Amino acid sequence: MTMKHPRWAGILLGLGLAATVGGQAHAWGNSGHRMIAVLAAEAFPPALPAFLRTPAIAAQLGEMSREPDRSRGAGKTHDTMRDPGHFVDIDDDGRILAGPRFDALPPTIAEYETALRAAGTDSAKAGYLSYVLIDGWQQLTKDFALWRVADHGVRTEKNAARRAWLEADRTARQRLIVRDLGVWGHYVGDTSYPLHVSSHYNGWGDGPNPQGYTRQRIHVPLEGPFVSRNVRQSAVRAAMTAYQDCRCTIEARLTAYIADSWRLVEPFYALEKAGGFKDGDSRGAAFQAGRLAAAASQLRDLTIEAWKASEAMSVGYPAVTLAEIKTGKATAYDILYSSTD
Repeated sequence: MTMKHPRWAGILLGLGLAATVGGQAHAWGNSGHRMIAVLAAEAFPPALPAFLRTPAIAAQLGEMSREPDRSRGAGKTHDTMRDPGHFVDIDDDGRILAGPRFDALPPTIAEYETALRAAGTDSAKAGYLSYVLIDGWQQLTKDFALWRVADHGVRTEKNAARRAWLEADRTARQRLIVRDLGVWGHYVGDTSYPLHVSSHYNGWGDGPNPQGYTRQRIHVPLEGPFVSRNVRQSAVRAAMTAYQDCRCTIEARLTAYIADSWRLVEPFYALEKAGGFKDGDSRGAAFQAGRLAAAASQLRDLTIEAWKASEAMSVGYPAVTLAEIKTGKATAYDILYSSTD
């Protein structure tokens, strides 16, 4: 196996998986990530485009949500670029490995890297999950904006050849939306597992440990395998929350989501110490079902927010909004096909 990132290597070695085929550290495992994506899609409201609200698409999103794990091992460059996107190592004081606070991050990944290096580390060690979450949401918002324009063009274009091109473009965009939403949903899912947002990511570690929490490598056993054996989709569905519009920026919403998970790091370890993650113990099953439900609820809500934000997002060059296209400033075909190059 070619996946060599030190964080994941430590997780795998603790499981004796380093020499196995396909032995990557699969966050929430296949069953957990499927549940998150499928349940989120099943809860999409009628306001979202109809193509997203079918059982077949829900199943596709479930499969695509596993892609960031399944693609591991493609090569050293691929893995070392992508693996840190699955996590962010937040210390007990809220700082990322003695660097910036997770709730006051610089606006760009370049500035983030500079701040980490000033603290003697880098994003390969600290992770950059926060930025992956924002990037994925912005991509989905742009996807929706482009779909809106193509859909408007299909419904209003009089020229048959142009309308046929717009129909094909809309269909292609729908496929891209399913891929982008499914893949991004994986990282939304990762965020709900407390060990993905903590420097105590695989046992408490070598630092101070006054409560005597385990130092054993528990990350994967209590994530994928435990969930597969003990958590049912019906329990996750029952634990999902109603749609919540935080009326805030996407950065603020995602920071709050990370904070909710981070605050559960010590309760997670306390529950493990109390034996709550033994097979058949309802406490561990309920805890993990709750975290999966938090991810499914967030994925649904964030998708709704991306759809809403897409209505005002500009597309094309020169950039125009859907509202401007509707007033005749440009046509959908000219913007999407770029016939004015």
